[in-house]
Amino acid sequence: MSVRSEEFVLLGALLPERVHWAEETGAVDGPEADDGSRPPWLFAEEEALMARAAPGRRREFAAARLCAHRALAGLGVAAAPLLRGRRGAPAWPAGTVGSITHCAGYRGAAVASATGFLGLGIDAEPHAPLPSGVREEVVFGPEEARLRELAARRPDIAWDRLLFSAKESVYKAWSGYGGAWLGFEEAEVSWRLDASDSPQPPARARGDHSQPPARTRDDHSRPPAPAHDDRPRLPAPPHDDRPPPSARARAELPRASGRFWARLLVPVPAGPCPLPRVLPGRWLVRRGLLLTAVAVPRPVPLPPFPPHRTAPKEYRR
Repeated sequence: MSVRSEEFVLLGALLPERVHWAEETGAVDGPEADDGSRPPWLFAEEEALMARAAPGRRREFAAARLCAHRALAGLGVAAAPLLRGRRGAPAWPAGTVGSITHCAGYRGAAVASATGFLGLGIDAEPHAPLPSGVREEVVFGPEEARLRELAARRPDIAWDRLLFSAKESVYKAWSGYGGAWLGFEEAEVSWRLDASDSPQPPARARGDHSQPPARTRDDHSRPPAPAHDDRPRLPAPPHDDRPPPSARARAELPRASGRFWARLLVPVPAGPCPLPRVLPGRWLVRRGLLLTAVAVPRPVPLPPFPPHRTAPKEYRR
């Protein structure tokens, strides 16, 4: 199977350095789609998971698994079948946390050591408004007013689809941690738009003749399906195998990035190191795609107090 990819970084702009990731962009095709042969990187046990799927779905699955194997190899994990675990999500090797995603024109995976992270979630979507009837299942409470405010600032961004993606990433991080269930209405998301991606740059003080910092271009280094449950899912587009947009068309597509925070509205599972009530994330819109990522680091325990000594002021309670 050949995977046509473009040399630009998406996941790397969203994830911490300790997270290993791999991604592929562009269309996925090859003669294997016709003769049914198994790609060399796909284990037989993985192929069996998609035995009854349509050819296009099998190709996307295989390409996403390739990204997952690349990311795990970067973490130093020996190659092994990546099967399904709870609610259809990938069963990541012991001692690791991870997430996988794919949509038309994009496949990606991210993994990290469980000693450094409590949860990890990524999601990719085509940059387009949500289909009719889905928005009502995703947007709740004060999120509606926030989306209207954001749309007034950047009407070229599909904020409702971005909210859907952010909640998918939150759900994946929550599910990987061990949370039993998290509905769209059980996480409230707030946003920040990076100033560098605002339509107009902030005004400089009078007399300031310094040049603004040059915009850094995307790095050029290269390094699922979502869980099968009863949550509302977007209908699969009928053109999953469409070619990526041309270079000229990509230059005219919206571009934005920022951060988001998801406040959990349900009790956090008890444990020696519970998830925080607010999960931080990052998002971006590039080249007709939008991506979101949530990486929850494991807190570093405070050092024990020395015996027979008064604790430092910053440790007193």
